[in-house]
Amino acid sequence: MKKLLTILFCMLAMTVSAQTVTKTSHKKAVKTDVVTTGTLTIRKPDYISISTDGGKDQLIMDGTRFTMTMGGRQHVTDSKKNPLFATFHTVLKAVINQQAIPQGDDITATTKGNATTVTIVPTEKKKRQLFTSFVLTVDTKAKTLRTLRMNGRGEDYTEYVFK
Repeated sequence: MKKLLTILFCMLAMTVSAQTVTKTSHKKAVKTDVVTTGTLTIRKPDYISISTDGGKDQLIMDGTRFTMTMGGRQHVTDSKKNPLFATFHTVLKAVINQQAIPQGDDITATTKGNATTVTIVPTEKKKRQLFTSFVLTVDTKAKTLRTLRMNGRGEDYTEYVFK
């Protein structure tokens, strides 16, 4: 039994990784950006949890379901119904599983040194969309996320920097 538990623990340790994260929320109407810290947890094949401000703000990707809690309000979408999040899910899953970044009309990828910047802008615009585009920076050597920027309407954005 002890050996079985050791094997299970080792398997779990290989599939779960955690990093520290700094979140910057920028609102054009507010002079000062809000900066908080927290953790990024990745569990293969497609689970990501970003928790900041003591768990008050969260972004969770669990399969195709995305749940974002910001300022006490919860927003939920599914990548099966939302084209922007469908592309985002495909790219994140590829990064988590250390696969090649997929190609598509919504995706632009540029590589400079050890960093690949992936920009996701939907060709099909939806009304009342919380975010208009995503920009991910991936360390191609270490196969880890460096930054995630989620652009909102106007000049508003939320940016996560992973360490």
